[in-house]
Amino acid sequence: MTLQKILIAGTWRDSNSTRSFRADNPATKEALADEYPISSWEDCDAALESAATAAIAMRSLTGDQIASFLEAYADRIEQRKHDLVEMAHAETALPKAPRLGDVELPRTTSQLRQAAAAARDGSWANVTIDTKAGIRSCLEAIGPVCVFGPNNFPFAFGSISGGDFAAAIAAGNPVIAKANSSHPGTTRIFAEEAHAAAQSTGMPPGIVQLIYRTSHEDGERLVADPRNGAVGYTGSRHAGLKLKAAADAVGKPIYLELSSINPIVILSGVLEERGDALAAEFASSCLMGTGQFCTNPGLVILVKGERTDSFVNSVAEKFSTAPVGTLLSRGVEKSLGENLAALQKAGAENLTPNTSASGIGYCHANTLLRVTGSSFLKDPKAFQAEAFGNASLLVIADDIEQVGAIADSLEGNLTGCIYSETTGKDDAAYDQIAPRLRVRVGRLLNDKMPTGVAVSSAMNHGGPFPATGHPGFTAVGIPASLVRFAMLQCYDNVRPHRLPANLRDKNPTGRTWRMIDGAWSQGDVGA
Repeated sequence: MTLQKILIAGTWRDSNSTRSFRADNPATKEALADEYPISSWEDCDAALESAATAAIAMRSLTGDQIASFLEAYADRIEQRKHDLVEMAHAETALPKAPRLGDVELPRTTSQLRQAAAAARDGSWANVTIDTKAGIRSCLEAIGPVCVFGPNNFPFAFGSISGGDFAAAIAAGNPVIAKANSSHPGTTRIFAEEAHAAAQSTGMPPGIVQLIYRTSHEDGERLVADPRNGAVGYTGSRHAGLKLKAAADAVGKPIYLELSSINPIVILSGVLEERGDALAAEFASSCLMGTGQFCTNPGLVILVKGERTDSFVNSVAEKFSTAPVGTLLSRGVEKSLGENLAALQKAGAENLTPNTSASGIGYCHANTLLRVTGSSFLKDPKAFQAEAFGNASLLVIADDIEQVGAIADSLEGNLTGCIYSETTGKDDAAYDQIAPRLRVRVGRLLNDKMPTGVAVSSAMNHGGPFPATGHPGFTAVGIPASLVRFAMLQCYDNVRPHRLPANLRDKNPTGRTWRMIDGAWSQGDVGA
């Protein structure tokens, strides 16, 4: 067994800690060979000190320089594709193809290149120039950003490779990455390539740093430290709220992706029109990836009736006969079982009681639950517990008015969807439900399952709490995601040669959009 080193201040070095951990192979439940340090506060302190120094150095970098680093890193990731896919498969049991190699890795490098393009263009900074008042402002880097990655997307949301990382770097900040304990080896490979890319493009030594794990106390101390600028976190609701409390106590911005059950409302007309096809579509979406997507449809609301009964029976059959996939970790297996038991204790009926947990490694039987709309409304909090994995809860309402009441009782979610009949029979019901669901979700879909999250400039991967901690921001979608890791800087009567390049009279790139005296322009001031 090898105790892996941490990356601090541009050097791979031994941790100061004497404690360590090993990741599991979820398919075999066996511990993998390598050991990783559980960092002490001394490691965190060293990373913060280096990041603070790097943050100052990065203020002199141009958008082109930052973009060059991100592009070089994306190139190096593609060169390490085999190693990354093999390691991630061993640590997560996610399929090598198409999931890891053909879908998630290209998405990851695409995000990095999109972030590079945004850094090079500079329009994301919302440059505003008022020549009469002598005041100019723009968004600039906020300082070191701590990124905590999730277990379910080791590439595209990883702490040293994913969207939060790309956005923080593109906005001009160094990143302290805290690996997810489920896939430390994957994160280490990414760190190796990020470090090499930083060296080849002349970046400050502390632009990218990696620790694998800390105590809860040190994690909270890390996010609250005065040297830290902001935090990006994707993970469990419980741990995220602990970090949020620590950051909030000292006024540090922390952007959270916590829990989401992604409600789907299926109206009566669409069941008559294509109920069988919809049952197959829903079952496929819910069980895809063993249900371990942050946008997995965990709650379905329908109005009672014969068509609904037929739909429910069809979905239950599909759940019962579908293969059982592997869960990401022992913790996911445990929490899924506990949360499903809690839902049943609250009154939900298990429609798949005879389905066995016949998957490989960590697993749980495909589970479909049902509850009446009246029961749901008596205790909506209990029935909105996130059962992260291959499970979903059907809520059968008495009528469309009760569907609206259920929508009003929902917590915040990343997504919400309404399925409706194509010729207009459901339009009145849609118009009644959509405005109420709209305010509960970050992204509203119509006749489309929510499991895909496109990396589009128009995407919002956010929403009201507990989907996220700040509903006005997105974790996916460039350049909007960069804004989270920036602060508005105003310059009043500052001499021209002392202004940041993008606030000077000459447009530094010739293509950056700037608001000059009330009009958007790509030209120079006075042109």
